[in-house]
Amino acid sequence: MSFLQITAQLLEGFAYTLAIFGITLVTAIPLGLVVAFGSMSKFKPLSIVTKGLVWVVRGTPLMLQIIIFAYGPGLWLNIPIRTIEQQILMVCIAFTINYACYFSEIFRGGIESISQGQYEAGYVLGMTKRQIFFRVVLLQVTKRIIAPMSNEIITLVKDTALASVVVHVDLFTIAKQIVNKEVILWPLFYAGVFYLLFNGLLTIVFSKLEKKLDYFKV
Repeated sequence: MSFLQITAQLLEGFAYTLAIFGITLVTAIPLGLVVAFGSMSKFKPLSIVTKGLVWVVRGTPLMLQIIIFAYGPGLWLNIPIRTIEQQILMVCIAFTINYACYFSEIFRGGIESISQGQYEAGYVLGMTKRQIFFRVVLLQVTKRIIAPMSNEIITLVKDTALASVVVHVDLFTIAKQIVNKEVILWPLFYAGVFYLLFNGLLTIVFSKLEKKLDYFKV
């Protein structure tokens, strides 16, 4: 198998990896914000349940969660997960729940770091709680959480390799298949270059975003 053929196969696998990453990111960020509000809720039952969920998800391996979502429906509900689309869907659900819980803690820390005085000033100006959050608090929170969020998102890129336990078309799985078939090791390192370059691109994007938010002196 030539270098170009290997590259083409890895690119095909990388497309599935990007799909898992993109779907997870788009769904986990808003869900994480919802979970954060649940954790901070003054309604104790909701707060306790939400914090318990976060504790369980953060305290167990992501691979275990992927396996539960991938094989659980077939074992417990007699709903087999066979097609590539179904497998990717279940993997994305597992990733979304896992990262939403991690994101929620980052959101919660950022929101709680805003001084109460800013809320009080907003009330004095006649703003509603919703207006204060979206017009005063949210951008400051974004500035404070951009560094830890970028770390989690970069970790997500690497964690997509765990999808190989269920999905057999992702970048890491394709690299392993080539290694086993051709009895050569370098395709694994070549696959690592894909992860490295994509994370490098994300690092540049987050760096520029941080600079744009520098006008918030926090």
